[in-house]
Amino acid sequence: MRRRLAALPAALLLLPTVLLAPAAGAGPAGARPFSSEPALVTTSVETPVLYDDDEGGNASGDDPAIWVHPSDRDRSLVLATAKEGGLRVYDLEAAELQSLAATPAPRADGVDGRYNNVDIAYGLQLGGTTADVAVVSDRYNDQLRFFVIDPAGSAAATPLREVTAPEQGFLFSPDRATVDEEHTAYGVAVWQPGDGESYAVVTQEGDTTIATARLVAAADGAVGYTDVEHLEVPGSFPLPDGTTWVPCQEPGAEPQLEGVAVDRRTGTLYATQEDVGLWRIPLPLGTGAPLLLDRVADFGVHDAYDPESGECEPLDPAAPGFGGPNLVADAEGVDVWYGPGKTGYVVVSSQGDDRYAVYATADGNRSLGTFRVAGDGIDDVDGSDGLAVTNRPVGDYREGLLVTHDEPETGPDADPERDATGFSYVDWGAVADALHLRVDTSAGNDPRF
Repeated sequence: MRRRLAALPAALLLLPTVLLAPAAGAGPAGARPFSSEPALVTTSVETPVLYDDDEGGNASGDDPAIWVHPSDRDRSLVLATAKEGGLRVYDLEAAELQSLAATPAPRADGVDGRYNNVDIAYGLQLGGTTADVAVVSDRYNDQLRFFVIDPAGSAAATPLREVTAPEQGFLFSPDRATVDEEHTAYGVAVWQPGDGESYAVVTQEGDTTIATARLVAAADGAVGYTDVEHLEVPGSFPLPDGTTWVPCQEPGAEPQLEGVAVDRRTGTLYATQEDVGLWRIPLPLGTGAPLLLDRVADFGVHDAYDPESGECEPLDPAAPGFGGPNLVADAEGVDVWYGPGKTGYVVVSSQGDDRYAVYATADGNRSLGTFRVAGDGIDDVDGSDGLAVTNRPVGDYREGLLVTHDEPETGPDADPERDATGFSYVDWGAVADALHLRVDTSAGNDPRF
């Protein structure tokens, strides 16, 4: 079922008065924002380099997820997508434990996959046992893929094993020919509302559509999905000067969303629309209006697509934007760090200026500042796409762990002549110190219900 939201009717929370108000941390509306210097944290831990070429198996890092072991946190895992290169599994020292190829989907018309984003579903009932499952979006097959996680974690010989049920339906496409146009499954997050049901929230490449799908397990332990529903968020926005702004895209595309994360305590979805900003959306879809919490700096700048360069260029380079100082397009990865009660932090990667923005989960999602990640013996983190964060002590990260994508990977072990990516591990305690955030790992909110 598709629920379409009109551009911005007055009945929505996205009223013109909200859109014209200063974005989080912004100065006067209409003025081009200038941000204060971000806080600086460092890391010395990164995964082995991935290369997006034939020799490297066309592996391009994109999005991580952190699996927390139920009893021995030292055996927790980091999972990461590598697009056509499949999946990678790392331990808490960033050593690679397993590489899974993006094999053809188990469909009669299945093709080799392209794994874009990943999240974890905890405590699914599979074939009479309880198991944790990695949920992966497969762009080339417009579906979800599922991988059961060995409870031994990093001590397992093969931590992940695919359990995708055969002949799963397309999430956004009516047929295989449409799938091949690649407006398909993109970002993914797991939503477990606590009633024994589990859902995946999925965004669509090149479109403004978000889907939810209920996860189901077969008696043989395979995992599939059903009850797919859709919601479209706005793709055009009124501006104070009376014009309507549509973010510039390549022909045939709309301003897409990618990063999604669910605050499992409240059923609140946080979603990044790359050229627009950060949304807050109630779940289930359609039970409340989406609210645009923060906007990228160039929000409202009218661009034109240049077919020769393949880029969007401003019609007036001096035109002011109506966004805030926290995000520079693309707004990409997003996740939630849990504090006591309903407190905590929403973390968003600002890919356009190599920063991360932090917002409160309470207090109207107020902005709490931004930070950068510098390398200590490794390269700085640049152009981050996906990220994942946990509030649980894992390994040496006693106040939680942030894992973030890094592109380009330019460290001493990277070949500068190849398209290199990787992932960096950041001690959340260092982020908390830099931004004066409260850390309380005694809080509940364990991902297992």
